[in-house]
Amino acid sequence: MKELLIIAIGSALVNNVVLSQFLGICPFLGVSKKVDTAAGMGGAVVFVITIASFVTGLIYKFILTPLGFEYLQTIVFILIIAALVQFVEMFLKKAMPPLYNALGVYLPLITTNCAVLGVALTNVQKEYNLLQGVINGIGTSVGFLIAIVIMAGIREKIEYNDISESFQGTPIVLVTASLMAIAFCGFSGLI
Repeated sequence: MKELLIIAIGSALVNNVVLSQFLGICPFLGVSKKVDTAAGMGGAVVFVITIASFVTGLIYKFILTPLGFEYLQTIVFILIIAALVQFVEMFLKKAMPPLYNALGVYLPLITTNCAVLGVALTNVQKEYNLLQGVINGIGTSVGFLIAIVIMAGIREKIEYNDISESFQGTPIVLVTASLMAIAFCGFSGLI
C-alpha cells in the first residue's frame, strides 16, 4: 500500500507530467483559459489515461510480451489511446454538449497528447505491474488536472491585471507556466 501511495504522489506532484516532464503542453496552454473548461479537459484526461494505463498494461503483458512483439508497443498504444478518445468524444457529445463544444478541437487532440502515451510507455519502462501502472496513470492524470486547473485560475485572474503590452497573451502565460514549474520543484523532496 505504501509503495502505491508513493507512486501516486510521485506521479501527481513530484514528477508532474506537465510541469516536470513537459508532456501535454498543447492542451495545458490551449484549454486553460477558463476553469470550467480546464476542469472538463482534466476530467477527460483522467478518464483516458486511467483506462489507457489499464488496457495498455493488459495488452503489453498478455499479448505483446508472450508473442515477442514488444517493439510494436508504441504503435499499439497509440491505436488504443485513439480508440479511447473516440469513446470519450462520443460520450461527451451525447451527455455533455456544452463541455463538448467548449473543448472544441482540443478533445480529439487528447489522442496526440503525449502525456497519455508517455504514461503508457513509462509503465512499461519502469516495469510496473497492472495495479502499479493504473495507480501511476491515476496519479499522473490527477497531476495534469491539478496543473491545468491552477493555470486556468491564474489566467482568469491575470485577465484583469495591468500587464505591459509586450507580455500580454502568450508571453505571460509562458512566464506563469515557468513559475508554476519552479513551484512544483518544491515537491521534489517529498518522496
